[in-house]
Amino acid sequence: MTDVVQKPAAKAAGGSGFSFSIGAGNVDRLMNIASPVFLLLLWEVAARMGWIDVRFFPAPSKIFQTMFTLIENGQLWIHLKASMYRLFWGFLLGGIPALVLGISMGLSRTLRAICDPLVAATYPIPKSAILPLILLIFGLGEASKIVMVGIGLFYPILINTVAGVLEIPKIHFDVSKNFGASKLQVFRTVALPGALPLIMTGVKLGVGMGLILISLSEMVGAKSGLGYMMWNAWEILSVETMYVGLIVIAALGVLFSLILNEVERYLVPWKAAR
Repeated sequence: MTDVVQKPAAKAAGGSGFSFSIGAGNVDRLMNIASPVFLLLLWEVAARMGWIDVRFFPAPSKIFQTMFTLIENGQLWIHLKASMYRLFWGFLLGGIPALVLGISMGLSRTLRAICDPLVAATYPIPKSAILPLILLIFGLGEASKIVMVGIGLFYPILINTVAGVLEIPKIHFDVSKNFGASKLQVFRTVALPGALPLIMTGVKLGVGMGLILISLSEMVGAKSGLGYMMWNAWEILSVETMYVGLIVIAALGVLFSLILNEVERYLVPWKAAR
């Protein structure tokens, strides 16, 4: 029997043989950038054409003009730095315990039985509803803002981490047991890598929740931060400044999403290839 192998032609008729292709990952990155830009252009056109009330929805060009003014006088950097400081420490406070507890719950049926009712009971409570209690316990300083962010990050990472560990095929744990792996080795070499896809999903959800809660907590008892900037702008009816805060938070959400997508492509290449 003769095997026939078909090979594509090296050059098209009359062509130079040069081919240019854009990888799927590059297309994704391009679309991630293009979608918010298109939304801003549509908003600008609607404002200039009078389709929307510019008293409440000023044109993006005016909002960016206000943003440049805030950048020049340094006010935006002060508020942005304060919010990022609180978000960073809130991420450490809520994310690391959630990761450790989530993997432990996934590995231990007993621990799951103990913690599941507590998670199910406390997770649905609106985080904004416990803000007065957090302020009462931790005061009006930095601690209350960081704790609010930590609480917001804790649950998405915890729940997704537990689900990720439970999705790992049982045979992986059996093999590690047969090779005499310790609990710490199972934690580090089986549970953590196997749960990474859902852990990354939990981190993305948690960062978004953290941005929401940091803005909310900064509206009460704070003198800096993006939330305070927006609340103060509402008090003096500076609509453009309010939108500057909203756009900066939205831009942070996009930026964190892009960064986490790149981290996910590196840590979980088999998922990014799908």
